[in-house]
Amino acid sequence: MVAPSPTSLASPATRVGRRDNDQNLRAPVKKSRRPRLRRKQPLQPLNSCWLPGDSGVCDLFESPSSGSDIAESPTASAAGGCSPQSGPALVQLDLQNFRDYGQSCYAFRKAQESHFHPRESLVRQPQVTAESRCKLLSWLIPVHRQFRLSFESLCLTVNTLDRFLATTPVAADCFQLLGVTSLLIACKQVEVHPPRVKQLLALCCGAFSRQQLCNLECIVLHKLHFSLGAPTISFFLEHFTHARVEAGQVEVSEALEAQALAQGVAELSLADYAFASYAPSLLAICCLALADRMLRLRRPVDLRLGEHPEAALQDCLGKLQLLVAINSTSLAHILPLRICEKCSLSPSLK
Repeated sequence: MVAPSPTSLASPATRVGRRDNDQNLRAPVKKSRRPRLRRKQPLQPLNSCWLPGDSGVCDLFESPSSGSDIAESPTASAAGGCSPQSGPALVQLDLQNFRDYGQSCYAFRKAQESHFHPRESLVRQPQVTAESRCKLLSWLIPVHRQFRLSFESLCLTVNTLDRFLATTPVAADCFQLLGVTSLLIACKQVEVHPPRVKQLLALCCGAFSRQQLCNLECIVLHKLHFSLGAPTISFFLEHFTHARVEAGQVEVSEALEAQALAQGVAELSLADYAFASYAPSLLAICCLALADRMLRLRRPVDLRLGEHPEAALQDCLGKLQLLVAINSTSLAHILPLRICEKCSLSPSLK
């Protein structure tokens, strides 16, 4: 009788038992866990109120329905119904970082300014006018404030919008979608928690789908060749503020108050197409100079910091003074109360 060799076929039951033993002998593998995302707090509805004296506010777009993510419409005014306490926050200055990298960063951004600055963005637009642009941005400004986004995000939104308008004709019924798409692209560059697509679509009353917004986002990025790091008014305001404090021309508290007031003036100018032809560094230094005059500082900022011709500086300053005179009520609503008191602005002005 021949004994079975070790290589002979085993029965099915034996193979199953051997397979179980092999699985038990394998080294344990740790399963990868997907990161758990924290749910952010829901947005609070905007307080809608009409502010007299604001020339750039109109209910051009419909307000979101009551069943959307945001209950009320943000199309009230450029101030968005915010109280005087909810204006530009006073940030802290990082002088050491400015000493190390300030001048090199400024020289780099100043050299890029002309490349990212569209001077006549509405020349190729048969349906989009300066008035419709003003109304869209007057709607986007309180939306940006409702999401508590930075001023840098707002500046990048306007830059992305204008640069795309300079390259591609846009239909009037797609203009609002272009606005929220530009806001989304800007927030992805700057904000830690950008708004969700669902929230942005809710602001448009469900007029557009997620696919339409994503498709337009791809078109904008393609038309701009993914070149998005534009120098902004926000950057130049911070640089000029650091420069004057480092030179000992003004106290830190006074410089921060002037920066906050200049940011409010610059926010008004973003919606006005008359200021689209001015470079961001020119607008920044002029807004800061006007803020110094309104706060009556003893040593105002040196206009030569911006390296612009005297004629351009005086022209921009004159238009900014007229803009502030027309929109003094709206400006008072977006500034801290103590700054309004120092520059004789009151929310009750008419």
